[in-house]
Amino acid sequence: MPPEPALALDGVTKRFGGLAVTQDIRFEVPVGARTALIGPNGAGKTTLFNLISGVYKIDSGRILLDGHPIHDLPPRKRVRAGLSRSFQNIRLMPHLSVVENIMLGQHTLASDIGSLLSPLSWQRRSRWRVAAEDSMRRAGIDVDPDAPVSGLPYGLRKKIEVVRALMSRPRLLMLDEPAAGLNPRETAELSAFLKSVAWDGLTLLVVEHDMSFVHDLCDRTVVLNFGRMIYDGPTQGVQDDPQVREAYLGSRRVAAKGAGRVA
Repeated sequence: MPPEPALALDGVTKRFGGLAVTQDIRFEVPVGARTALIGPNGAGKTTLFNLISGVYKIDSGRILLDGHPIHDLPPRKRVRAGLSRSFQNIRLMPHLSVVENIMLGQHTLASDIGSLLSPLSWQRRSRWRVAAEDSMRRAGIDVDPDAPVSGLPYGLRKKIEVVRALMSRPRLLMLDEPAAGLNPRETAELSAFLKSVAWDGLTLLVVEHDMSFVHDLCDRTVVLNFGRMIYDGPTQGVQDDPQVREAYLGSRRVAAKGAGRVA
């Protein structure tokens, strides 16, 4: 039998009042895939992310992680099940240091109250801090671990947030517009970093507007429009799909392959 997909959405629907913001969404994300979720503004991308991560409850359908239903689990239990995410707006703790922010991502691994407090222990060589500093090095974050995160460049803070999300050891990492606000060099560095961490079965699902970034990072793309899925296939073919082209007509035309912001 083929392996279970990392993530499967089966008829996921969400309504706010009488408005259906996602309608019968069905797609799978294979283990180890790097998948983009794109669409015009208001297509339902962030809503779908919030449904998968548990911020919102679905009205109908199922969400499965590694073949196990998670749509009835609270967010913290979805994290424990292997799901982690970042947000469109940076949510680091500005009053904490770089390493302390990264260590916060380890709290989901705590098994009791004592270990819950351990990640921010004063012990400078605790196993939590050692693991966080090791992750910093692997990510190429070459700054003083004790530097205040508030004083760092925007692109570096975005990377720190991704590293923090990785500290929970997820099998599925969801990133909401990770390249937003980055310059071309920072975008290229982030793409290279994400490719480097997509080891050992780690699966990526990325909401992103920058199609250069999507083409460089993602092998598959899912396109939403008005809450419905209109494309699920190779990233290389997305901009040639008639439904995708029609979805952007009148707002932003689909740019030449590998260029522009179209999602």
